[in-house]
Amino acid sequence: MAESTVDHSWDVIVIGAGPVGENAADRARKAGLTVAIVEKHLVGGECSFYACSPSKALLRPVLVTHASQRVQGSEGARVDRDGVLARRDSWIDNLSDKGAVGWLDSAGIDLVRGTARLAGERRVEVEGRVYEARHAVIVATGTAPLVPDLPGLRDANPWTNRDATTSPRVPERLVVLGGGPVACELAVVFAAIGSEVTIVEQEDRLLGRMERFAAEAVAAGLREQGVRIRTGAAATKVTRPGQGGEVTVDLDNGESVVADEILVAVGRVPNTADLGLDSVGVATDEKGYLPVTERMEVKGAVGDEPWLYAVGDVNGIALLTHMGKYQGRACGDLVGARATGRPVDPASMTPWAEGLGTVQVVWTDPEVAATGLTEEQARERGIRVRVVEVPMDSAAGSGLQAEGYQGRARMVVDEDKGTMVGATLVGQDVAELVHPATVAIVGEVPLRTLWHAVPAFPSMSEIWLRLLEEYGI
Repeated sequence: MAESTVDHSWDVIVIGAGPVGENAADRARKAGLTVAIVEKHLVGGECSFYACSPSKALLRPVLVTHASQRVQGSEGARVDRDGVLARRDSWIDNLSDKGAVGWLDSAGIDLVRGTARLAGERRVEVEGRVYEARHAVIVATGTAPLVPDLPGLRDANPWTNRDATTSPRVPERLVVLGGGPVACELAVVFAAIGSEVTIVEQEDRLLGRMERFAAEAVAAGLREQGVRIRTGAAATKVTRPGQGGEVTVDLDNGESVVADEILVAVGRVPNTADLGLDSVGVATDEKGYLPVTERMEVKGAVGDEPWLYAVGDVNGIALLTHMGKYQGRACGDLVGARATGRPVDPASMTPWAEGLGTVQVVWTDPEVAATGLTEEQARERGIRVRVVEVPMDSAAGSGLQAEGYQGRARMVVDEDKGTMVGATLVGQDVAELVHPATVAIVGEVPLRTLWHAVPAFPSMSEIWLRLLEEYGI
């Protein structure tokens, strides 16, 4: 492609203006590079408008109300449906990205609106105009909800997380396909604001990637909140006669579930179709993700030097916003160093901590907060494992959080190294307790050293002392 065909040039072009792309762009800009970011929808992306932010905005009033009901003297709290929805609308600015665009302006990052396609080495085409990246193109296009090819499902106009987190309407009956974090969290929300909710999960339990005891606790909590759970049952057909009519989901065990809306929460697919990958010699993996090196360089891209990178969900490493932002920061720093001739620091410019396992919180009731490896994952890696468990109410602060506090904490230990490699906590308000374990895992802090990190009394952080004492320190 001739130079004269280029409409504009920047040092770096980022495709996708969600939190991951924003982080990559910000770090590259702070390195002194000129940066443009391309977005076809809302600046802020899926997380800000349809996933993390709205779902947690919806969940917080519900969880706070439940927590209040467990404390003597404040049992009268109730969930206000209209207030919950209004809070959600405020958090997503009524689907306006004006604030996010303002941040780009303040950060000195140029915004290009439209759908982007790669158009050769270091070239990006947007709505017929061709732009050049002098140093790097960073792909941060994320993923979209998966709607499987189930007979009748697509014709039934199903909800995905996008519909569920932005709907102004609360259906009387909601059937949820899937048993992962999205399914469980939204089940909590809709059960609390007036829906009769049924979860259909083809596996034998919910939250299949987490410790089984955590999944069982979440299932028990959902049932207490009135959610019906059908595990070990796969949907075989969906029927919905006419727009807005009842939805019937037939299961392979002969049962049927009838609802007013159906929410599909069975996974994600990468946004790599029509990205122009063939123009730069790149092929996706069998699931459509972009294969990358440990430095987020896209494998197979034409050119003598690395110039094409992929960060966040689109590379399939860890489909979590915070892990994608971590990749974006490391990638932006790496691109900045390479472009300006500064030394490349592998310790800070390679997101190596992903190999230690990811941290994740499921904001159900009870909450699940997990980091590092599960027991099963650790054993699969050949680690000589010891598992330590204690009830959450063994920490003095738990009883102050709720009368009859229920929960459990597990620590997975590498016996040869004497370090923690995984932890899972289940119970009310455990989300804020998990980061110390993440620090210990990433830092490979010996358990005997952790014993000297004294928790405040009477706080729930005392649970870490209880785990160490159970271990024998």
